[in-house]
Amino acid sequence: MGVQFLRKASVWVKKRKITLLATSCVGLLGANLSYHVFPEQTFKLLHECWSDGQPAELSQRLSGVFQDVLQDTAVKSTDSYRAFAASGFHPVSAGIPWLPAGSLVGIPPNFDSTVEDKKGIVNHVVVINGKEVDWESNEGVALKEALTFSPEAQKFAIAREVVYLRNGSPLARAVVAPVCLAGTCLCGVGIKIALGLSTGPTIFRGICNLTVAAAGLIFYYVCYDAVTYYLDCKADRNAATVSKDYARGGVEFYDKILSRNRILRALMGKEGMKMYAPSGNLFPRYWFRIKYTPYTYRRDLIVNILRELQA
Repeated sequence: MGVQFLRKASVWVKKRKITLLATSCVGLLGANLSYHVFPEQTFKLLHECWSDGQPAELSQRLSGVFQDVLQDTAVKSTDSYRAFAASGFHPVSAGIPWLPAGSLVGIPPNFDSTVEDKKGIVNHVVVINGKEVDWESNEGVALKEALTFSPEAQKFAIAREVVYLRNGSPLARAVVAPVCLAGTCLCGVGIKIALGLSTGPTIFRGICNLTVAAAGLIFYYVCYDAVTYYLDCKADRNAATVSKDYARGGVEFYDKILSRNRILRALMGKEGMKMYAPSGNLFPRYWFRIKYTPYTYRRDLIVNILRELQA
């Protein structure tokens, strides 16, 4: 009974393999883009900052900073970019500006802090390993300093999210998976034809399919990480070249991220050692993968840009 069902399913798939491949690719693209096509219903709900049981509102100062960034980065359709108060320690973003839903940029509460007034940090509870951070302890003071950014660093961090969205980066990342899926399937068909396995023994075709699938998965990971690396560096470069102040802010932004990660590494103990490298980079390597663009490389990239601007 089971064997007959598998045979019928195999015949059905062979007759409709092009349709199934196209449907799978479109479905995969849609799933990857759903986060960006409906940012209000997905992304914002996940990253929104809450205060006293209600969504926190973005302060007037940060709203003004956001509008300044849109002007500095020469955004034409400013209505397509909206800011909201986000949880976390640095800005996040999602959306496709030219779609009806537009795009969202989340700005964290610590960006409401200044060197003189750190209310945006100390007014929020940060829990690490089940313990609330004491802002008056040595570690708390160091963490508070690492979370306090100058206006230039804040503008750079927001600008890189804006230009990341304007460059169509979410769409570029979403395309990788369906392209790799289609390429893997077509390569598998081509290899079986070249080796004469299309009408050969089932076991050989199965081995061929598994080998091609494994190679396709590895190729997808490599391509996805390469695209992520390229898009991150492009956004950093575009934001840093707005002006010298933005470039100086970019250097400070990544310096403080590295400092924050080193502090968190110490506070989190074993978990921190697994998550953060001694340099402050995230531990990105999983066999052949580099999932995150190293913060040290991104900082050095902006240092070189600043030197060029000052030359």
